Amino acid sequence: MTSKIIIAGIVAAASFLTASAQTDKVYQGETIAEEGAWCWFADPRALHYENKKSKINATYLGYIDNHGSIKATQIDYKKKTRQEVLVRSWFQPDDHNNPAFLVLPDERIMIIYSRHTDEACFYYRISRYPGDITCLGEEKRLGTANNTTYPNPFILSDDPDHIYMCWRGIGWHPTVAQMSMPDANDDIQFTWGPYQMVKSTGARPYAKYVSNGKDKIYLAYTTGHPDNEYPNWLYCNAFDINDRCLYDIKGKKLSEVEKGTFGVQKSDGYAKAHPYTIVNKTDDRRNWLWNMALDQEGHPVIGMTKINKEKTVHDYFYAKWNGEEWQSTFIASGGGQFHQTPKVEMCYSGGMAVDRDNPTDVYCSVPVDGRHEIVKYTMTPDGNAVKSSKQVTFNSKKNNARPFVIEGTKKSKLRLSWMNGDYYYWIVNTRYPNAYPTSIMADCKLMPVTDITKGAILDTLLTLSPDKYEGDIVSTTDGIVYGINSEQYPYVKMGGKTYTGQNVLGTADSWATEDKATTDGKWYSKTKLSSLRLTIATDGKHLTVYRDGMIDIKIPYSSTK
Repeated sequence: MTSKIIIAGIVAAASFLTASAQTDKVYQGETIAEEGAWCWFADPRALHYENKKSKINATYLGYIDNHGSIKATQIDYKKKTRQEVLVRSWFQPDDHNNPAFLVLPDERIMIIYSRHTDEACFYYRISRYPGDITCLGEEKRLGTANNTTYPNPFILSDDPDHIYMCWRGIGWHPTVAQMSMPDANDDIQFTWGPYQMVKSTGARPYAKYVSNGKDKIYLAYTTGHPDNEYPNWLYCNAFDINDRCLYDIKGKKLSEVEKGTFGVQKSDGYAKAHPYTIVNKTDDRRNWLWNMALDQEGHPVIGMTKINKEKTVHDYFYAKWNGEEWQSTFIASGGGQFHQTPKVEMCYSGGMAVDRDNPTDVYCSVPVDGRHEIVKYTMTPDGNAVKSSKQVTFNSKKNNARPFVIEGTKKSKLRLSWMNGDYYYWIVNTRYPNAYPTSIMADCKLMPVTDITKGAILDTLLTLSPDKYEGDIVSTTDGIVYGINSEQYPYVKMGGKTYTGQNVLGTADSWATEDKATTDGKWYSKTKLSSLRLTIATDGKHLTVYRDGMIDIKIPYSSTK
């Protein structure tokens, strides 16, 4: 069976390579954001939400740029608007810090993010209105006892009054906690945990999560980082929110999470004792994983890579639990590392994504004619072979990587998104000052960005002096004042009140000059802006302040006349 599966995958891969060589078509996607990147462990990095009764139909995509600005794009299909929002400026400029989204029971959208294992907390902002992130509440800080990375929030129907979140936390291992819903001030508290779920012999297990929406969160994870582990195994467990226990794929209880971690090894003795915790054990590969889905029977499906000892060969595989055993099917060769920096992060494949709405569809970033292109592979219903393939991008000028299929978009135009562009490193520092100058792309024609000059009462290019970076800067003809306070936050004076923005009027560009080699817990100095395009507009209900085209401040409008 194994040899037939591998041959089927190779034939499919060869067929699309031949097709690509026969076309001069150039297509690398439609641009969602000119500057943006994401890692693949904080999710959902994009989300779609529809409710006909509430008249909500929108897609939200989050990313971080090279200057440490966390941003999000909202595409509202009801209002026919497309807008970019500045969620947080002056953050750690690291692509691991892309935000994750969660729809709350009152239909407001929570955006949650953290620094890359650099601080013992999460940050979050919640939209003031249902389904609309263009008007965000103040930034909140949720402290923990251990440094955090990769938030993955869930709400499950068996406990609709709490948020469950998984992340890399205690001991750099998969961690889980139950949290309260936001109170009247949008404050959230831990109500159970955090607790470390597993303990690996590897230093840093990498985990992906998927929920059945009811009572279980499935987690698949490696022994450790593939750079450090050879071989590197892949495991899968299920966390039940009702009894807060960890189970293997066949329902055997492994541990009560609150009482202690479940120990994971890569040994024959462990494999014999816990065979149904292992997705793939290998003697000669460095396994890594990209995402998880559940098939129609509720069985986990995992998109994974198998990387050779030298880290030069990356192969994409489709791992599927069929109710009795894990099947691992070869899809295509991913080449080697996708980026431009030799001998660094050699386990960074172009990436893959299993479509959660159609789990037999898998999108992979594969090398074609010197570039990484996005290709859609359709598996047979049993997952044992590649049925067909279709190339999505063609003759691209830059690499296409880290595809993501937005869940719940079967009937939506925008389903697939990815990164396009050069890539050198995951954090901006003196050695890699350009790090990740990528764009966020989509697989369909999008509505144009909403004209921010509509309703504008001010639209100007401001030149800012570093010596006079405080106080009132400019005023409109009807007396609205825009300025900067002593901590470099912008403010608006209107109707006798002062409204202070949530985002520093600056960037984290100093990370490129202050000898920042990696994560070390420090906050670097705020780099002042030399100029910005400032647009202030009103629709009669709200006053919106745009910073270089992004929504920065949105407040109720009060006439000064």
